[in-house]
Amino acid sequence: MLTGVGSSGLTSTVIELVAFTPSVDIREKGELLVILVTGATGNIGRALLTELRAHDAGPLGGLTRDATRAAFPDGVHAVRGDLARAGRLDRAFTGVRSLFLLQGLGDEAQIVDAARQAGVEHVVLVSSITVETHPHLPAAQANRAAEGVLENSGMEWTILRPTQFASNTLMWAPSIRVNGTVRAPYPDTGLPTIHPSDIAAIARVALTEPGHRGHTYSLTGPQCITPRQQVADIGTVVGRDLRFVELSREQAHQDLAPHLGDQVAEAMLDLMGGDVNEGLTTVRDTVARITGRPAAPFSRWAEDNADAFR
Repeated sequence: MLTGVGSSGLTSTVIELVAFTPSVDIREKGELLVILVTGATGNIGRALLTELRAHDAGPLGGLTRDATRAAFPDGVHAVRGDLARAGRLDRAFTGVRSLFLLQGLGDEAQIVDAARQAGVEHVVLVSSITVETHPHLPAAQANRAAEGVLENSGMEWTILRPTQFASNTLMWAPSIRVNGTVRAPYPDTGLPTIHPSDIAAIARVALTEPGHRGHTYSLTGPQCITPRQQVADIGTVVGRDLRFVELSREQAHQDLAPHLGDQVAEAMLDLMGGDVNEGLTTVRDTVARITGRPAAPFSRWAEDNADAFR
């Protein structure tokens, strides 16, 4: 699956396999936070909080609907709030200087307006590379609309447009665990899959270092990798011979449509291989150029998340 389908992207709901302790330091109204991270319990958000803590970025908050049960890195304030109820975000945003925002978690116009009214100065938005490569898709248009809201907000902004998330392959985990099999279409179509931690690394730089406001960055992994190769990498790290079963587009649509609807399923299949173009397969050097470290290959992501497939 690709970012840019459904909302900001059908990113995995399985978190990175990193140990955290429950957050007990609940933020009081009016306490200043240098940075507030939304989507804080997801793949990118958790990695970003870890990055920010490692670089001593100052007082940090992670937005969560249930602050008493949130598990964040030590020193991160659990901030109660729901982006789907933007009218009630004034308390969560008060005292925040910079905001990390994932597209698709709520009404961006209302969220951005609430942030502006609360005095937020800078927003880093995760959009999708499909804004460039497949602007005709409804999800890409939604991403572009969110970008436009932010660009016209009067706040400073940085926009990140990642390609396919490596973590999307977690949708294969149940069948790999049960019978060692992956069923998917377009087995030999390669895309420059990105490790969510690399998106987090770029976001950390944009949030904490000068020179990135007013910029839009397209993000990819270091090389194109096919689904067949991804399965081989997962098999290597779990020590099993996995079987790949190629599906036709029609078969794949039958599998996806009940969960996603016909329109989203069709868009996803286009991005997986049915309508791949040069823009989608081009490898960008943005991660290495901005962070000073090479982008992680898919094999690294597989190693980091091997337990999900065992």
